[in-house]
Amino acid sequence: MIPFKIIYADFKRLWGGTLILTLLIATAVAFSMVVNLQERALREGSARAADRFDLIVGAAGSETQLVLSSVFLQPSLLPLLPHHYLDELKQHSLVESASPLAFGDSYKGMPIIGTDDDLLRGRDIQYGNDGQNHRDSVFGSEYGAIVGVATGLSIGDKVIPIHGQVGSEGAHQHESVNYTVTGVLPASGDAWDKAILVPITAVWAVHDAQKHENHADDEIHHHVGDVSAVVVKPKSIAGAYQLRSQYRSGESLAVFPGEVLTRLYGTLGDARQVLSLMAIGTQVLVVIAILMVIVVHLEQRQRQFGALRAFGAPQRGIVALIWCGLMLMMSIGIMLGVIVGYLATLWISQRISSLYGMKLPVSIQPEDGLLIAAIWGIIGVVLLLPAILIYRHSPAQALKTV
Repeated sequence: MIPFKIIYADFKRLWGGTLILTLLIATAVAFSMVVNLQERALREGSARAADRFDLIVGAAGSETQLVLSSVFLQPSLLPLLPHHYLDELKQHSLVESASPLAFGDSYKGMPIIGTDDDLLRGRDIQYGNDGQNHRDSVFGSEYGAIVGVATGLSIGDKVIPIHGQVGSEGAHQHESVNYTVTGVLPASGDAWDKAILVPITAVWAVHDAQKHENHADDEIHHHVGDVSAVVVKPKSIAGAYQLRSQYRSGESLAVFPGEVLTRLYGTLGDARQVLSLMAIGTQVLVVIAILMVIVVHLEQRQRQFGALRAFGAPQRGIVALIWCGLMLMMSIGIMLGVIVGYLATLWISQRISSLYGMKLPVSIQPEDGLLIAAIWGIIGVVLLLPAILIYRHSPAQALKTV
C-alpha cells in the first residue's frame, strides 16, 4: 500500500513547485477542451438555426453572405431581388410557401424585417387580449409587429424604425411612422429571437413615402418593392432540387443553407485542425517542461530516496511512491483543466449568444472523455521514466548527494 501521508507531506513541503506543475498541465488540457467544445458548439448551434430554412432565393451574389444575412441576420448590403421573383415563387407548382424578407431598418440595434404571414404561420405567437383581431393577418394591423422574445419588447410597445446602421452615413429615422407590437414569438434559440417582424407592405410604403419626400436620396430609397431574399418551403425534396437549379441562373441565386454551412464547416474544420495542432504542440512543450522540472525536483530528493533504499524499501515500492505522487499531481491538473476548459467554453458561447443571438450548446461528449483518458494515459507512461531514473545511483551515492 502506498503511504499517501508521505506524498501529502511532500506536496505540503514543496507546494510552490507542485502548484506550478499542476497549473501547467491544467492550462494545456483547458486549451484542448476549449478548441474541441467550442468548435462543436458552433457547428451544432448554426445547424439548428438553419433547420427552419429549406431553400433561400436571393439576387445573384455571394451564397455565404445570403445565408449569413437571411439565417443569422448579419447586417449586410445584399443586392435586391426584383419583385416578380416573389410572385413567381408564390405561384410555383413546386412551392408550398414563399415568404419575402426585406432588410435595412432597425430599432435599438435590432433588425426590423419585412415579411408576410406565410413565414409566421403555424408559430405559437403570444397575442394580447385582442388576439381575435388577428384572423385576417398574423400582424393584426397594417403596422403591427411580431417580435422575438429576446427583444425586450412587450405587446403595445411602439417601434420607430431607423434606416441603415446607427452612426453610418445616410442612416436616418422614419419619424412619420411607427409599428405597434401585437405579438411575441416563442424562443427559437437563434438570431431571430432579437428580430422585429413587420408586414413587408408597410416597409415598402414607408420607403416609398420617404422616396417621394426626398427624390435625391436615390442610394437609400431605390428599388422600393424589391426584396432582400425569399424563404421557400418546397413541397418535396425533389422539388427543392428542381427549384434550386431553376433559380441559380441569371440575376437570381438559390441555396440550401445546410449545404452552404457544410462548406463553412470545412473551413472551420481546417481552422480547428490548426488549433488542434497548436494544442498538441502546447501539450508536448508542457510535458517536456514538466519532465525537466520533475527531474530537477527528484534530484533534490535523492537523499530521501537513498535513505528509503538503505533501510530496505523495495524498488517497486519506491517507484510506485514516486509515480503515484506525480500522477496525483497531474490528475488534479487534468481535472482542473477540464473544469476550466468547460467553463471557458460556456463563457465564450454566452458572449457569442449575446452578440449574435444564437445559442451554442456546450456539452462534454464521449469523444472528449476519450481525449482526456488518452492524455492521462500518455502522461502516466511518460512519468514512469523519471521514477525509474532514481535507480541510476546506488543508495550510498544518493545519500552523499547535497
